[in-house]
Amino acid sequence: MGIQEELENIEMNNKIWLSSPHMGGTEQRFVEEAFTNNWIAPLGPNVDGFEADLQSFCGSGYAAALSSGTAALHLALIILGVTTGDDVLCQSFTFSASANPIIYCGATPVFIDSEVDTWNMCPKHLESAIQDRLSQGKKIKAIIPVHLYGMPAKMDEILAIANKYNIPVVEDAAEGLGSTYKGRPLGSFGGFGVLSFNGNKIITTSGGGALLSENKIFIEQARFLATQARDNAPHYEHTQIGYNYRMSNICAGIGRGQMEVLLQRVSQRRGNYDYYLEQLGDIPGISFLAEPEHFYSNRWLSCIVIDPAMGITREDVRLALVAENIESRPLWKPMHLQPVFEKYSYYGDGVAENLFNNGLCLPSGSNLERADLDRVIRVIKNTFNNPF
Repeated sequence: MGIQEELENIEMNNKIWLSSPHMGGTEQRFVEEAFTNNWIAPLGPNVDGFEADLQSFCGSGYAAALSSGTAALHLALIILGVTTGDDVLCQSFTFSASANPIIYCGATPVFIDSEVDTWNMCPKHLESAIQDRLSQGKKIKAIIPVHLYGMPAKMDEILAIANKYNIPVVEDAAEGLGSTYKGRPLGSFGGFGVLSFNGNKIITTSGGGALLSENKIFIEQARFLATQARDNAPHYEHTQIGYNYRMSNICAGIGRGQMEVLLQRVSQRRGNYDYYLEQLGDIPGISFLAEPEHFYSNRWLSCIVIDPAMGITREDVRLALVAENIESRPLWKPMHLQPVFEKYSYYGDGVAENLFNNGLCLPSGSNLERADLDRVIRVIKNTFNNPF
């Protein structure tokens, strides 16, 4: 084998990840400033600056930088007074972090199916669930819609229902930073907005999240609870249970650098989606999630749905990609099908279950090269006997 062939073979066998971190280049400057000034703590100028950046970008009045998106959801529910015996209505088609904080609070999750236009919380099933739970004398304390894979949920309809029944909305925008609904940034619609900066998100702080709100008192309370609920005293005084949920000044420095390239990352991920659609959209049996009018998705992950009636399944494609050292992932398994949540109520007609059975997330990182995308496309086309 010649040197050129060996190099091509190495390149073809390199791992293609689903969504890996992508640094912009200025993150290190903010981190170095923290080291230079000895701000190695869960507070400091980078935390303040990162919160200000998020407030400006998301059009939200106030932000609290936290250790994770899960922490943000948990604090939102605590601030809303969610406790034992309460119901919280949660999108079923999501990651478990959307539902786990409900259990942390001792409350009861009630799972709502998706609709086919956005794959997010179905307003019709949401209202049916509310009416049924209220008829049983249940106390509904919050609604948690999720903007899955960066696609905005139908927020006008969801908010109209929430307002009709006077139920607060905690908007899970963990996957939606950089997306907009009718020109407005996600995370700015509910009483609370939740963001995630996990390593696979569109920007990262290595791990982290944020809680957004127009209510200054809510965010002040979140910061208080996130720093172990230490009262204002010269000694350590505590009158409430607190949590160690604050983001470090080091991680926030990474976030400040990432914010500088956020719009570029959105453009790159949308470019991935457009190229996949161009190359795969005409293959019978493969479908994509289109943007409804006035919906703008960051395309955090590019996803396809495979019709098994064509003789090829989601698993056929996933395993073919695995064989070529390419990571992909089935769409989220609905919460109402998870063993840990199967005893809780579900309202729907199988949309989420069908998406899980037949859907696949393709490699979508903003750092992917065209050659990487071509490798993915080649495997999929070969699986469908449609050579690249």
